[in-house]
Amino acid sequence: MVLFVYVDYSNVWIEGMRVSAVKKGLAPSTGEAMRDRITDQTWRLDFGRLYSAVCPEDSQIGRSSLFGSRPPEDDSIWRVARERGFEVTVFDRNAFNKEKGVDMEMGAQILDDSYQHMRSERGDRLVLVSGDQDFLPVVRRLADRGIKTTAVFWDHAAATNLKTGVDAFAPLDPLFAYITH
Repeated sequence: MVLFVYVDYSNVWIEGMRVSAVKKGLAPSTGEAMRDRITDQTWRLDFGRLYSAVCPEDSQIGRSSLFGSRPPEDDSIWRVARERGFEVTVFDRNAFNKEKGVDMEMGAQILDDSYQHMRSERGDRLVLVSGDQDFLPVVRRLADRGIKTTAVFWDHAAATNLKTGVDAFAPLDPLFAYITH
């Protein structure tokens, strides 16, 4: 089995800041943190540990890609990701400071890789580190071709239909302390 791993970093980080806000008492629940846009701006994700959690040492990795918004110049996450073997794709934010293009680029890359490199007969698996329901069409196309999928994301922010549409869902919540830097 070969794992093909695709990470939507911005969403992992933003929702992790919400979980941290609840843990620090800044919000009573993740639902209220989402509704009221409450985050713990001091929370930092340990990308190396996230990588270890979704790419166990004994796994063969076919491709690992990290997607997100252009970070500040002094942000080391992208360097660490590259050192871990991730291909990094960054996007500039638009005039309204919104991230655009990430989901579409991730989906396009996943589908390209599925036809060029993934093989159902050897049990290859997509590991999608995102909870966005926009990935359902991609997941369904992979399922039609016998390629298994796992979604890994924060439980409160993962779309229910994505959780049920993949072969396996693994919440990040139990790993909070482990992946916190």
